[in-house]
Amino acid sequence: MSSTKKPQLHEDWIDPYALRIVKNLQDSGFETYLVGGCVRDLMVGIHPKDFDIATSAHPNQVRKKVPNAYVIGRRFKLVLVKRGDLQFEVATFRRNVSAEELAATPEEETIEGDNYFGTVEEDAKRRDFTANAVFYDPGQNKLIDFCGGIQDIENRVLRMIGDPKERFIEDPIRILRAIRLSHKLHFSIESSMRHAIAETSSELKKSVLPRRREEWLKFLRLDEPHLAFMELFDLHILEQILPGLHSVFMDPSKMEVFEMHLARITQVGINKQDPLELFAGFMFAFMKAQYGEGLWNHEEVYDDAKLAYFIREEMGIFKQEAAVFFKALHLMTSLKKIDNYSRKGERRQMAFVLNEAFGLAMKLSMMDFSLSGAETHYWMQQLEKYTGGKVTPTH
Repeated sequence: MSSTKKPQLHEDWIDPYALRIVKNLQDSGFETYLVGGCVRDLMVGIHPKDFDIATSAHPNQVRKKVPNAYVIGRRFKLVLVKRGDLQFEVATFRRNVSAEELAATPEEETIEGDNYFGTVEEDAKRRDFTANAVFYDPGQNKLIDFCGGIQDIENRVLRMIGDPKERFIEDPIRILRAIRLSHKLHFSIESSMRHAIAETSSELKKSVLPRRREEWLKFLRLDEPHLAFMELFDLHILEQILPGLHSVFMDPSKMEVFEMHLARITQVGINKQDPLELFAGFMFAFMKAQYGEGLWNHEEVYDDAKLAYFIREEMGIFKQEAAVFFKALHLMTSLKKIDNYSRKGERRQMAFVLNEAFGLAMKLSMMDFSLSGAETHYWMQQLEKYTGGKVTPTH
């Protein structure tokens, strides 16, 4: 049973390109809506970063009707529409496939199992949370809801579509998504879903590292990421997939140091769109908690096999990202030695300030207040001298 409702959302925040794509397909006779996180965010007062479009048009029909559209994917075909630096995903309504249908599908075509097209209602019921299953028709200015998502958004409740335990076993990454979204939206997690998280948290060990890495980056982009990691600890999730961080949270004093430093990543200008800087801010907070707030024995830290495992196998941090981070840690010690720097020739001074890790070293120094106001001012002057005030990129 669907419900339609005149929306209370920020229409003026909708990207005009997205509106044109929807109108183009609607004018061609296809049922087309904005859907998912963008609709949810518009309803709760958050500026959407992405605008996803769902339609009755099949991928090749979209490609023919919409300029600069490209069909991508094999298992899950969708259309990518490019508009300058922006891109929009246009997906055809899908439906769940019965075991009988799959059994009747020729073996060479089983890869197409996610390309069984359906109705808008069938598509809604395949989605994860009710809040992500609300469709918006900008032409008619109406919301379409088959799963009770409008009511849940109004009540600020995150609820799973279908049986939560089954859905988490089907895709354990949904556990991380649920916790992250509850913090992003300031929603409460519906009680049966919270119980299911506790029951199925061990399933996360079966998830692949690249997908967990992407979730950690999204966690770190939250306004208060330390609170989200605390909830992961409370729900016994850290011990399953981030045992290194779990050990920090088991010690109240270490946990306090970690949370205090992680809360500063926004204050010091860490670029939240740059995975390298985000992970560097996280790792600095982790290492401050793990190794203490005083001077570290850098050789001992760099040779710590447990740290290397945590970086690579638990967080999914790339080798190059870790290399720049450790280079920034090394530069931090030199930032305290202004006399040594001032005795160098201009070419060596320029090389130091233009080092790829210099800007990151400055930000990490601000995270633990290791530079005085005078020292910070001095280095900002040097930065202005050699770069015009622009911090050199970290990669």
